[in-house]
Amino acid sequence: MEKNKDKEPESQPNNALHGVKLATIVEFLVDEYGWEELSYRIDINCFKTNPSVKSSLKFLRRTAWARNKVERLYLDTV
Repeated sequence: MEKNKDKEPESQPNNALHGVKLATIVEFLVDEYGWEELSYRIDINCFKTNPSVKSSLKFLRRTAWARNKVERLYLDTV
């Protein structure tokens, strides 16, 4: 049995974040609000102390509750 390598990925019509990278989300929010305002809206240390996209992504990829908050703010903003 051979898998079809040309098969397109399944669409996710009910997932508004499908195809949107976490890095894109963080960069958008930083451009929209800036680090200071972002740290007021979402109270996590990676937005307060020495904030950078790289350090924020590292934290958000390991911390589901924080990532959920960031994704929710992104959806509410766009």
